[in-house]
Amino acid sequence: MWTAAAWGALAGAALLVGAALVMVARVPTRVIGAVMGFGAGVLFSAVAFELTEAAISTAGLVVVSAGLLLGAVVYLAGDWAVSNAGAHRRKSPLHGGSTVEGHAAVSAGAPVNAPAATATTAAGALVLGALLDGIPESAAIGISLLDGGGVGLAFVAAVFLSNVPEGMAASAGLLASGRSRGRILALWAVVMLASAIAAGAGYAVLGAAGPGLLGAIQAFAAGAVLAMLATTMLPEAVDHAGRLVGLVTVLGFVLAVLLGEL
Repeated sequence: MWTAAAWGALAGAALLVGAALVMVARVPTRVIGAVMGFGAGVLFSAVAFELTEAAISTAGLVVVSAGLLLGAVVYLAGDWAVSNAGAHRRKSPLHGGSTVEGHAAVSAGAPVNAPAATATTAAGALVLGALLDGIPESAAIGISLLDGGGVGLAFVAAVFLSNVPEGMAASAGLLASGRSRGRILALWAVVMLASAIAAGAGYAVLGAAGPGLLGAIQAFAAGAVLAMLATTMLPEAVDHAGRLVGLVTVLGFVLAVLLGEL
């Protein structure tokens, strides 16, 4: 359980890394978009081969199909709730979940911490959004250890890469709304702790689960992650990095496949 929690914490720590980067550097939004696309490609591969394929082998196609759809529906319901609470564009390097008014549009090459005239950010909604995005991923990390084969490094890498730009984007919005650096880092530390707990719980609670139930839960997590990629991650990546995202997404997918074969 503690090993699973440690891997979950590592994946969640990427939010702190992203926050630290936006506090010390001026990172072009095009770069952040490309990183998002790369991370999405790695996640697509991990979901397909480390979650869905494994789930089909234990739970069957019908159960997995239902689990995928249910995971997507539950995620989208949660996403609707946190979006209405103020975290609509929580992965945006320009908005970071903020409602920004009265400023000119910023070009795709502008720095992520470019000043805004006014910004209001629901910090609680941003944290809930990060938890919504991260808990299925962290639980899947814990589940991956149950077969005794060790954690899927490609999946952990994918989660880490997807969390870095989210930490950068949301932190930019929080900084623009006037919150202190210490408070921002404390918020992401809470999310990192929750990721560790989710990974540890995924291992401890499901350790006695039968293959069918385990496969269904894997499918549920996979559906939630796929819905997250489609609704929050790839749209922002394309918005800020353009057609380049198509190439870097495939590159991330290919890299993850190669890592999985090592």
